[in-house]
Parts: sequence; structure tokens; C-alpha cells
Amino acid sequence: MNQDMSIVSLLLHASFVVQLVVLLLLTISVASWAAIVRKLGAIKRIKKLNEEFERVFWSGTSLNELFHSASQNAKLSGPMERIFASGMREYQKLRERHISDAGTLLDGARRAMRASFQREMDVAESQLAFLASVGSISPYVGLFGTVWGIMHAFTGLASLQQVTLAVVAPGIAEALVATAIGLFAAIPAVLAYNRFSHDVDRIAIKLETFIEEFSNILQRSLGGTSGSASGH
Repeated sequence: MNQDMSIVSLLLHASFVVQLVVLLLLTISVASWAAIVRKLGAIKRIKKLNEEFERVFWSGTSLNELFHSASQNAKLSGPMERIFASGMREYQKLRERHISDAGTLLDGARRAMRASFQREMDVAESQLAFLASVGSISPYVGLFGTVWGIMHAFTGLASLQQVTLAVVAPGIAEALVATAIGLFAAIPAVLAYNRFSHDVDRIAIKLETFIEEFSNILQRSLGGTSGSASGH
């Protein structure tokens, strides 16, 4: 009657399938927490670099100077700066080909920025699919372990003449541990996914707004007498 009902003891006495399910869930939980920590750092860095570049961009520095700086620090720059560099690079290439049509120049720069935007968003959205999968699948994996554990427990009770709660309880408790650990793995992943999805959406809106604002600057520059993008 004085059975040890601690989680460790229950897992040690659980069936092999339940132990395997719990081990899988713990591995998934560790992996999801590692992804959460990496994602927190990555999003924080993206926001910081975007804010720094946006502040410099609107400080009055010429576009050519910004492009020169972005080209030199490509590995250390943020998404907004890389998008800007893509647009300016395409714009200058078209100018070097002596293309003077404003529509062609602007469309080329916008296409380059949109392509760069998609690449940046692919990076920003990395790990989100993994967290979503952990959040949606882990409870079902835990439930599978619970169902299997209960089946195993009742199978073992079939040969007994008298079944009491004290006899049934350990087997049921062993099985329910799998569901508990499944929820333990799923809940942080779901919360992190929702938070990161919101952050990524905000980043996407900010980048798209920048693309439109920079396109307007190029359009005004093309409409000027000099026809150059030396300042804004």
C-alpha cells in the first residue's frame, strides 16, 4: 500500500512503450525550448538592426552613402538594410545600362526589394513551423502513451481475482504521466509560436512600409531635374 507514486518511480515502472513516448516528448520539449531561445535572440537582433538603420536612413544621409555602407557591412546588416541595398543595387545597374525610363527603373528596384523581402521573411519565419508542430502533435503523442499504458495496465489486471483502487491506481498514474508531459511540451511551444508569429507579422509590416517609402523616394528622385538618387 505504501507504493512510491513519484513521477520518476512511475516512469521507471511504466511499460516500454510509455517510457519511449515520454523520452520522445522530453526530447521534443528540449528541442522546442532551444528553438524558442534562439528565436528570441534572432527577433531581438532583427528589431534592433532595423531600428538602427531606419534611424540612419531618415537622418538625411545620402542614398549613395547608405548603399556604400550597406555593401561593406552586408554580413552584419539587418533585413531592412539588405532590402535597401538590393533595391539600390538593381537601380544602379539599370542606370549603368543607360536606362532612363522612370517606370523601368522603379519597377526593377521594387522587384529586387520584394525578392529580398521574401528571403528575409523566410529567415524570420524559420522555426515557427517546428514550434507549431510541437504544439499540435505533442498532446496526441502523450495521449497515445496514456491509452497504451491504460491498455497495458488493464491487461495485467485481467488475471487478478480481486481488483481494488490500490491495485489499479499505479498503472493508471503511469499512463497519465505521458499526457502530462505531452502538455508540458505543447503549452510553451504554442505560446512561443503565437508570440513569434505576432512579432514576425510586425516585422513584415515594417519592411513592407519601408519598401513603399523608399520606392516613393526613388520616384521623386526620378521626377527631379537631376534624375539621380543621391539624397532624400
